[in-house]
Amino acid sequence: MQLRYIRFKAMGCPCEIRFFHHDDAEAERLADICLTEIRRLEAKYSRYLPASVTNQINDAAGCDPVMIDPETSALLDYAHTCFNQSDGLFDVTSGVLRHLWHDGLLDTPPPSEFEKWLAIVGWQKVRRTATSIALPLAGMEIDFGGVVKEYAADATLALLSQEGVRDCLVNLGGDIAVLGRLANGQPWEVGITHPELPGQVIASIQVGSGAITTSGSYERFIRIGDKKFSHLINPVTGIPADNLQSVTVVAPKAIIAGSICTIAMLREQEGALAFLNSTHLPFLSVDKLGTCHGSLQKE
Repeated sequence: MQLRYIRFKAMGCPCEIRFFHHDDAEAERLADICLTEIRRLEAKYSRYLPASVTNQINDAAGCDPVMIDPETSALLDYAHTCFNQSDGLFDVTSGVLRHLWHDGLLDTPPPSEFEKWLAIVGWQKVRRTATSIALPLAGMEIDFGGVVKEYAADATLALLSQEGVRDCLVNLGGDIAVLGRLANGQPWEVGITHPELPGQVIASIQVGSGAITTSGSYERFIRIGDKKFSHLINPVTGIPADNLQSVTVVAPKAIIAGSICTIAMLREQEGALAFLNSTHLPFLSVDKLGTCHGSLQKE
C-alpha cells in the first residue's frame, strides 16, 4: 500500500487528502471523485459564487420563498438545532455582520451601524418548510460558511469509505476527518497550531476515527489601531468574540466538532468551558492568558 497525497485549494483554504492505495490508476480515480464532490459543495453553497443556492436564497430576501432540495434542508435543520442549543449564538443569518466589522476600519463602529445590521440578523425570523426557505427582511442573508466546509470533509471521507478505502485523512483548511490508521498501525496524528506562536504546535492529537477541528481568532481577524478583532461575531450583541484564543474539539463528525468550537468561542470563558465539558467530547481550549483547559494534553 502506498500513501497518496492530494493537495489543492478549495473554499478559500489550502486542503489535502491522504489515503492508502496500491493501484495508481484507481488512486487517481478516487482523487477525482473526492475533488468533484468538494467542488460541487463549494459551487452549491459559497456566497462568493453568484449562482450558488446561498445567493439564490439571499437575493430573494424580502420577497417570495425559495425552493430547496433535501441536502440544503438537512443543513438548515442542523443550523436550527445549533441555534437552539447555543441560545442563539450559532446563527447562520449573522454573516451580514461582516459589513459591520471589516478591513479598513479606523475605529469601532458607531451605535447606528450596530442597530442597522443587527436588525436583519436572527434565525428565529426565518420562515421555513421542509422544501422552502424565506428571508422576510430585505438585506437579510444566510451563510453556510459555519457548516459547509466541515460537512464537505465528512462527505469526502464517506465517499472514500464507500469506495473501500479503510485508512484516510481529509483536511479542508483545518477541518479534519479521519478513518483508520497509518501504515505502522498508529492513529493519525494532528498538530494543533499554537494561537500565540504562529507556525508552532501547542499539542499533537492522535485520532483513530472521527474528526478534529479548531476555531480561533489568531488567523482570521481585522485590526483597528493596535487591537485585533476576531472574525467570529456574537449575533446578539454584534461584538467580536474576545474570550478564548482557540478551541479544538474531537467528535464523530467534523460538522459536529466545528459547530461546538464556534459556540464555545462565542461564549464567555466560564460558560464556554462548562459547555465544552457538557459535551463529554475531548477538547483543548486556550484562554486569553495562554492557559490551556480540557482533556487533550498540551505538549
